[in-house]
Amino acid sequence: MEEISVPAMTLSRPPIDGAARAPRDLRAWVDAVERIGQLRRITEEVSRNEEMGAITYMAHQEINAPALLFENIKDTPRGFRALWNPLGSSVDRFAVAIGEPVGLGVMELVRRCKTKLMSPIPPVLVESEGAPVNENHLYDDKVDVRGFPAARHWAGDGGEYIGTCDAIITRDPDGGWLNVGTYRQMVQGKNQVGLYLSPGKDARLHIERYWSRNEPCEVVCCWGIDPALFIAASQTFPKTVSELDYVGGLKGAPVEMVKAERTSLLYPAHVEIAVEGVIAPNSQKLEGPFGEFTGYYGRPEDLAFLVDVKAVHHRDDPILTHALMADYPANECALLYSVARSARIWNDLERLGVPGIKGVYAHPAAAGGFAMTVVSLEQRYAGHASQALALTAQCPGGAYFSKWIVAVDEDVDPSNTNQVIWAMSTRCNPIEDIDILRQTWSTWLDPTQNPPEERPYGSKALINACMEHRYIKQFSKRTKIRRSVYESVAARWAQLGFKGRPPALWALED
Repeated sequence: MEEISVPAMTLSRPPIDGAARAPRDLRAWVDAVERIGQLRRITEEVSRNEEMGAITYMAHQEINAPALLFENIKDTPRGFRALWNPLGSSVDRFAVAIGEPVGLGVMELVRRCKTKLMSPIPPVLVESEGAPVNENHLYDDKVDVRGFPAARHWAGDGGEYIGTCDAIITRDPDGGWLNVGTYRQMVQGKNQVGLYLSPGKDARLHIERYWSRNEPCEVVCCWGIDPALFIAASQTFPKTVSELDYVGGLKGAPVEMVKAERTSLLYPAHVEIAVEGVIAPNSQKLEGPFGEFTGYYGRPEDLAFLVDVKAVHHRDDPILTHALMADYPANECALLYSVARSARIWNDLERLGVPGIKGVYAHPAAAGGFAMTVVSLEQRYAGHASQALALTAQCPGGAYFSKWIVAVDEDVDPSNTNQVIWAMSTRCNPIEDIDILRQTWSTWLDPTQNPPEERPYGSKALINACMEHRYIKQFSKRTKIRRSVYESVAARWAQLGFKGRPPALWALED
């Protein structure tokens, strides 16, 4: 591995041996989750036209359903495969992706993800020759993206979609860093894909700035990616840093990058498919609709950016990753956001100097983990809960689309919906404890706002479900199990005839 100076990218050597490491690529991750019984191979022939999406939706009505690897896809070259819902609703598959042990509770996984996101590791540049993604090349008139198993996910989709489990790389035209995001792409022809981007997303800002100078925007679309790359690409980080650094932090090792051949960009050496393209000034084409993470079709058919593909690089027998957008638990991004978005918000609150945060949780059933965030805190001063609510609603990690932000006391597990509803019912006085933020960052995909042109501008409800601070010392005392009794019972849980681990209780009497 060579350390090379590349403009707009900070490079470093891998961490010392012994650091936690995640699977190196998608195939290593597939092997790892198959060993824990979390992968199902489907060898029967299936159709790209709605059938893979239907199978995934039906199979993933059950929490913790396995990832689905389709190995026999109609109208697709033999050996080309499709992996649907890699993470799904499985805490264990997320843990494997970032090099953590299986069996963790969701809040413990949030804490570990939070820690890793605080220790970014910049990528390194490696030789192009020998990189797995460079086993096969298609250039110019040989390019035909239609061979990869794109799919019509839902009956009303406007075409076949690549992803949306992908990583889209663009370069900031001013600062030069590489941004990595995840966005849907509709196949528009043998060498064209449509790229949909919501207002305010980094890649959209890049494209618009290039176009304002009458310059094209280069792009690399990575299809078939390991889940750690997907996790980081799907989150909102400060607009002046590269997500590649955070992928390294999650994996415990730097992302290995290679130089592109038809653009000035770089792409990861271990993805399954890397597509180099250019978005010429004012190049757009009708795209959509598409069944989205809200469980509804997104905006009606409209113009989206058009990528002209100049080169395709792919591994032998490539695996294309698909993320089904649906209602929970079949929504691929729901558990992902519950963990990664929660960790991002928690880190943001600490960086902003908010003390006493005990946990953050973006609930997976809330439109893919976007729309409801609960923050648990130890109240230390007047206005503490209100401050935490406002900053949770507007910090970089949590501002996009969130609608419901709830604050609870430190004795409430934010990931336990029953406890959160209990706190809202016994500690929140609606006339006093609910505030509204208006004209906030939303999305074209929000079905509650019509006509669609209004959708980028949203609102947020801030719900204070904490004990009233000015009377906290005289607030009614909660019933709790004594800690010594809990520990005694937990130690004899199996002897008492119960299966599994004893429940972890946040509220105990000391």
